[in-house]
Order: sequence, then structure tokens, then C-alpha cells
Amino acid sequence: MTDLVGIFVFAISGALLAVRKNFDVFGMAVLAEVTALGGGLFRDLIIGAVPPAAFTNLGYFVTPLVATVLVFFLHPQVERIQRGVNVFDAAGLGLFCVTGTAKAYDYGLGLTASATLGLASAVGGGVLRDVLANEVPSLLRWDRDLYAVPAIVGAAMAALCIRFGILNPLTSTLAVLTALSLRLMALKYHWRAPRAWHRSSVTTEEPERVMP
Repeated sequence: MTDLVGIFVFAISGALLAVRKNFDVFGMAVLAEVTALGGGLFRDLIIGAVPPAAFTNLGYFVTPLVATVLVFFLHPQVERIQRGVNVFDAAGLGLFCVTGTAKAYDYGLGLTASATLGLASAVGGGVLRDVLANEVPSLLRWDRDLYAVPAIVGAAMAALCIRFGILNPLTSTLAVLTALSLRLMALKYHWRAPRAWHRSSVTTEEPERVMP
């Protein structure tokens, strides 16, 4: 049930971006599905868990469609509760980085590779969403609050727990909560990753183009 909540919230973010980009309902559904399932699909293909869960669990496929319908009719109201959506998005981030790490390890990968795929599970869908929407992925932008770092911390905690044989529901929850807390604190205090020292070039953000 918790994974469906994470999928739902990730799908909301994809559908909202589609609305901002003036996509039609099909485009909204595509971005919702990709955002919600892209990271897990990538992980499953890498570890050989085929067919991927996204294609064997009907709930995984239908949940983003439900999110699409909600945003299609109620996107102004959804935008107004963006803070609440961010909380659930952070929870989904923490959940997927931990469960992704554990699943990758169960399929025979080493700890480092498992943590890497845990990170990919958490952030991969967002990267695909931004690429399809012709945006620089938020993961790579210096002017965005930390997103990958909390997922890295959560995945690393899960990998360490596996290493010492103490990964259980309690320690998994602790790793999820740690990633969740870091993400929420980054949103509140606008924590951002440092850029290169002594940069000689200055990059300015292009103004957002208004779709006709």
C-alpha cells in the first residue's frame, strides 16, 4: 500500500508539469506514468527482474492514471496544496531509495551497485519526466533544493544495514525517515549542492516560455 502512495504522488508531480507545459490529457498520462514508474522500471531491467513490476501489478499502472484524472479536473486545487504534495513526494523518495536498494541486493548485486540502483529507483522517474518535457532535469540544476542527496543517504543507510545484517522493518523505516527529513529540511531551508569553486563562467536561467 505504501508503494502505491509513493507512485500516486510521483504521478501527481508528472501530471502537474504536463499541465504547466500545456500538454493534452494523453501527455499528462504519459508524464504521470513515466514519473511514477520510470525509476523502478529501470531498476528491474538492470537486475533482470522481468517482466518488471510495473507490467505485472495492475495497481502500479492504474494509480498514475487516477492521479492524471485528478489533476485534469482539479489541478488548481492540487497546485494550492503543493506543500502537502511535497511531503508525500519526499516520503516516496525515501521509500523507493530504500526498497530499491534492498531489491537490487536480493537479486545479487553488491552493496555499492544496490545503493546506486536504490537512488535510480527514487529519482529516475523525475529525470525521465523532465527530459520528455524538454526541461533540464531538476536533479542536475544548481537552483533546486537538494533531492538526490537525501536519496543517496537513505540508500547508503539501507546498504550499511544490509552489510551488518540488520536490515529489518525498524531500520528500513529509520532510513526512509532520514531521507524524508533531509528532503523536507532542504525544502524549508533551501539547501543546495555547491557548485565548482572559482567559477569563471556565469550561467543565467532562461525565462520560462509561455506556451500559446
